[in-house]
Amino acid sequence: MPLRRESRAPLATTALVALAVLGLGACDSGPDPKPASATAPSVLVPGKPGEANRTMSAEDAQAQRVDDDTPNTADVGYARMMIEHHRQALEMTELAPKRAQSSKVKGLAERIAAAQGPEISTMRGWLTEHGEDEKGGGHEHTVMPGMATEAQLKKLQAARGKAFDQLFLTLMITHHEGAITMATDVKAQGNNVRIEEMADDVIAQQTSEITRMRAMP
Repeated sequence: MPLRRESRAPLATTALVALAVLGLGACDSGPDPKPASATAPSVLVPGKPGEANRTMSAEDAQAQRVDDDTPNTADVGYARMMIEHHRQALEMTELAPKRAQSSKVKGLAERIAAAQGPEISTMRGWLTEHGEDEKGGGHEHTVMPGMATEAQLKKLQAARGKAFDQLFLTLMITHHEGAITMATDVKAQGNNVRIEEMADDVIAQQTSEITRMRAMP
């Protein structure tokens, strides 16, 4: 019996030493690194209509978007401006059937009208749903990117055949690029999920159409 107790002592000592080493290793590991959200930069959040902008952490801004997608000034402004933007696109596409020479240009104009007409109705309905009118008493159209000037529209109206095709494509590519810029801006500044979805649709659809137009002769 004494021999058995002596043979166990070294084993017990070894186990205690191993535990002590593990404990020291845990102490040396240092504090846990801060989560990425804790070091993320702050973001500027546009206020709701009538409210000032405010700054908050990226984490808080994301949490707010999840919990509350109440439209802010960026959302409302986007809907109002994009209605006017789309309206001009429809004005341009209405000229194509009688003035364009290329069947591809005529088909493109038809597709643009078929897409943007319903989008205008959707955005009008969204504004009504949120108690906003279409005009808002502002002059947002003066700062919209990609809009054709009155002189350019008159030149397009006077053009026929190949000259019309070329001018139509030039103006519509610029028009689409402006719409993509507006959609990208509202995705960064807006708060409403539905507006973000509409902006995503604009970016996807009009990017594809720009590629198609640039490939046309």
